[in-house]
Amino acid sequence: MDMRVAETIREKLTVALSPQLLEIEDESGRHAGHSGSRPEGQTHFRVRIVSPVFAGLNRVERQRRVYAALASEMNNPIHALALTTLSPEEAARG
Repeated sequence: MDMRVAETIREKLTVALSPQLLEIEDESGRHAGHSGSRPEGQTHFRVRIVSPVFAGLNRVERQRRVYAALASEMNNPIHALALTTLSPEEAARG
């Protein structure tokens, strides 16, 4: 089954982190011709995720959780991943 990379990201992060909010933006078009880009795209993503799992964790530990969930996709097919990771309390504060 040829699942789009964004769908794989959504599925894996949903299972691993039970997010209240998960936004995934494919920014591959902005990186055409750059290192790690491919003609078919789906290499550079921006993710905003709000999860209760992040409460009490620092930024680095939150990113580690995301990278662990996506370990098999990192570097191939995902080349770059920009993350915003928030707890529900942080998201509510704006």
